[in-house]
Amino acid sequence: MTDNNDHTRPAARAGGNVKLVDPIRPLKKLKLESFNNLTKTLSFNIYDICYAPSEQAQKEYIAYIDEAYNAERLKGILTEVAHIIGANILNIAQQDYDPEGASVTMLISELPLSEEPLNPEAPGPLPEGHARRLHSDAVVAHLDKSHITVHTYPESHPDNGISTFRADIDVSTCGKISPLRALNYLIHSFESDIVIIDYRVRGFTRDVRGTKHYIDHKINSIQNFIDKPTLHRYQAIDVNVYQENIFHTKLMLKEFKLDNYLFGVKESELSPAEARTVPQRLKHEMQEIFYGTNIVRVS
Repeated sequence: MTDNNDHTRPAARAGGNVKLVDPIRPLKKLKLESFNNLTKTLSFNIYDICYAPSEQAQKEYIAYIDEAYNAERLKGILTEVAHIIGANILNIAQQDYDPEGASVTMLISELPLSEEPLNPEAPGPLPEGHARRLHSDAVVAHLDKSHITVHTYPESHPDNGISTFRADIDVSTCGKISPLRALNYLIHSFESDIVIIDYRVRGFTRDVRGTKHYIDHKINSIQNFIDKPTLHRYQAIDVNVYQENIFHTKLMLKEFKLDNYLFGVKESELSPAEARTVPQRLKHEMQEIFYGTNIVRVS
């Protein structure tokens, strides 16, 4: 693991020396035999966590995110992602459901590129504004042999008032463009307490000499595709398998202000006992999600 923005490449656990590379210098332009057959997939989970003190407050939280992150807003986010990665939207279909949820489907084709994209290891564009997100919506956008999807999952603890909202986002491209260019925009499009990101390059493409290339751009860490002010707000951990072109980064907000995690109640309205136990419950929930394991709570 590398922690807190340490992007140096450790020696591979399987053995052998690993050469450090320039974190932002793109690979030399490749002359390919035909279409670039590499598949680049960016998958991540975004978590929003809150404390809702009653069953009614939990229902209101679900209704809030269902409205704030409805299919229309998802469509807007995916439309911008398509533009960022260089895709043309052919068709959009969407449907809202009763009592909650929605679906959106986009048909997209890759735009013709005026020049070979360099895909530097650097943050992509930011959105103009920020907001929150949804209930049982499912959004799918199709590229030529590629896709963009968003699925949402709300969840509440039956006893202690903790409610968790998760958005799963996948951006998969075949060809020259890397979906990492959309990462910075997507992180800023959701209110993210925890972000868990996976990036993988699969398959190979062949140059005119017949040599296989298993990746066509340089990458040391997913963190290098996130702008520094944003990255500074998060605790960051990397778990990477460089020989397999598999990259994994976890982010968790450093700053904890209780009022930012309360729904339907203010910190000043909590009893002394609640003011002590609610932050403990919230931090415990966040740590379990971040580390991906159940943690024994010490009273």
